[in-house]
Amino acid sequence: MKMLVAALVAAALVPHAARAQENVAPPPTGAALTLDEAHALALEVSPDAEAVAESIRAAEVGAQVAGLRPNPTAFAEVENFAGTGAFGGVGAAEATVGIELPIERGGKREARVAVARARTAGARLSAAEAAAELRIVVTLAYAGAIAAERRLATAEETLRIAQETAAAADARVRAGAASPLEQERAAVVLANAEAGVAIAQRRLSLSRAQLGRLIGRPLAEPLADAWFDRVTGYGPRLSVAIDGTLALARARSDLDIAEAQIDLADAQRVPDLTLRAGIRRAQDADAFGPVIGVSLPLRIFNNGSASLRQARAERDAAAARVHAAALRAQQAISEAQADVADAEITARTALGPALSAAQEALRIARIGYREGKFSQLDLIEAERTLADTRNAAIDAVYQYHAAVARLERLTAAYPTGGDR
Repeated sequence: MKMLVAALVAAALVPHAARAQENVAPPPTGAALTLDEAHALALEVSPDAEAVAESIRAAEVGAQVAGLRPNPTAFAEVENFAGTGAFGGVGAAEATVGIELPIERGGKREARVAVARARTAGARLSAAEAAAELRIVVTLAYAGAIAAERRLATAEETLRIAQETAAAADARVRAGAASPLEQERAAVVLANAEAGVAIAQRRLSLSRAQLGRLIGRPLAEPLADAWFDRVTGYGPRLSVAIDGTLALARARSDLDIAEAQIDLADAQRVPDLTLRAGIRRAQDADAFGPVIGVSLPLRIFNNGSASLRQARAERDAAAARVHAAALRAQQAISEAQADVADAEITARTALGPALSAAQEALRIARIGYREGKFSQLDLIEAERTLADTRNAAIDAVYQYHAAVARLERLTAAYPTGGDR
């Protein structure tokens, strides 16, 4: 029996390879929600997008803080009181008031700002990465919802065919041309088809609800399923320049921060000056005089060289990670390109020759069954083959769009205009 159906499919492949795909889903009505609109809506309500936006704002404020100069310090001192001899009591006390002003040297403030800006660029990169991840999630949910619609249409078409087969079996049994077994067998197929419709309806509801959660509102409008039917190849595999892609941007961002940390560690080796200025009042002479001083830390135990060596080692590790990330990204892109090419071939085959052959096989089987040339089992097998082929075509197109989404995620460019 299976060999007969296989033979029918094989026979139908050649003359019907160019037959157009049969649309099993009705066209959407009303204003359909496009994939780009779904992406935009999801980005507006994404908690991840909100979190990274706050991270960017915190990093920008951090850059402002890094550019601030050290605060001066006000001081007050009282000397020569409550001692012994001439310094007993408070008659000989001297009071001094003034300020101390740290003077940063070696470009510390500029180095701090450079580190903060590198971290701000990293925060903006996180926003771009979150948007790219959200885009692939929405794309898969959008494609999944359309695929669920197509599976429901396939299940409904299978149910219609099962109803016709059951009616034909009833007529053959009443005419005495078939045994009641055919009637019972057709009833089983019909019951399974009804269950298949119920399952497809539930899965469609779940798929649309999932997409609705991503866009932040119930999904009431139809989807632009014409996008789902577009299976276009990427052509010959080309070498992708990964320097400006998100796949490499994170490692380069870490390297930028590490290099800025080297400049900061080097700047911190230069000791800062502290200027001291004030006024001293001598109690017994009731006189005033200025007090001026300068202090400079002595780099005896820690001259900053160890911190500089540590920063350089971290920079070297970050540079090595950039090289490793480039190799991994190139490999991942090559594999994703292969996946897209394979998925395209599978989708085109499933949508074209395979589907046409299955449809022709069912047509032949139904004619042969009515004329008594084929058994009911042959007809049921042909019906099952067509349903499986339709679902396989839907799965193939979904896998194609999933592969394209993954490739686009890997090759997504770092948005211009950010601090790098």
